[in-house]
Amino acid sequence: MSKYLEFQSLSNIRPPEELPTEAGAARTDTVMWTLRFISGKYQGGEFPLRPNREIVIGRSSDLDMVLVEDMVSRKHAKILTDEIGVAILDLGSTNGTFVNGEKIRKVDLKDGDRILIGTSIIRLVAVSGESAQALSEKEARSKLQVTANHRPSPKSMAGSIEEIPLPDLLQLLCTSRKSGVLTLRSDWGLGKIFLRKGQIYFASVDDGTTQVAPRKALFRMLGWNQGSFELEPPDDSTVAEEMSDSIEALLMEGMRQLDEFTVITSELPAANAPISAARPLTAPLRDLNPAELDFFQLAIYPVTAQALLDQSRQTDLETAKTMLSLIQRGYLVVG
Repeated sequence: MSKYLEFQSLSNIRPPEELPTEAGAARTDTVMWTLRFISGKYQGGEFPLRPNREIVIGRSSDLDMVLVEDMVSRKHAKILTDEIGVAILDLGSTNGTFVNGEKIRKVDLKDGDRILIGTSIIRLVAVSGESAQALSEKEARSKLQVTANHRPSPKSMAGSIEEIPLPDLLQLLCTSRKSGVLTLRSDWGLGKIFLRKGQIYFASVDDGTTQVAPRKALFRMLGWNQGSFELEPPDDSTVAEEMSDSIEALLMEGMRQLDEFTVITSELPAANAPISAARPLTAPLRDLNPAELDFFQLAIYPVTAQALLDQSRQTDLETAKTMLSLIQRGYLVVG
């Protein structure tokens, strides 16, 4: 089965989480928390949260958590903990504080929430009391600086798709109005998503060597669940086909198509299976609609299922449905 045909079920692709209510979720006295850096120059670092404590985050060297980067204000945000749970307060920062893709002023947090400060994505994680007590704040501050000093300075933002699924990451980048090229490296290939002030306007796979339309390329990448990402500087090159859909519309449609694609994956030919027009052709061409006729013409000479998937102007879902229909109706043959 193709690396592109092997899309996984949406049950394994978690959509961007909704913000918790102001009241927040109930906590027990035994719950301990840590902040885990999953992207940026401090990636891999952790910072423990003690009960009934306020942690001020910012660029100033005298704060509790120091993040040295241009997009972080001197005093950027404050984490507050009590017996009930954890909350975060933006301190009037220049570039804002984001939780699960939403710009916030103050909000209660829950386990797994992702916080964006500057180029760092930080996940709130519930841990056992023993694990939480293992690292002091002083040790955590020291380890964060060591991590930053030993890590090559990132161009902007980098991390793992396993840590933050692409739909969640795109939600964060678009809400925070980021510009740049989000480059994905995975076993499924090389993908690029182009952003301009939070708007996705182009996407490509395999550096454009595979002729896949931008919307189709984006939807295909939403199924990638492993690999790395890096937000690189903007690319001012002209693109032939700009997208103007909202991030919400793109994610909703893309994930719907992935879900439907998964249902028919087992019926599709193997990626390297040769497909060609039936000879002799007994099914009448007049019964084909224009989209089916265009697809049929791609297979007049033998071609692989993967090549058809790439060459078709339809989305992967539409292409797969057309391919199955033409095979079942006797227009195309496999092998």
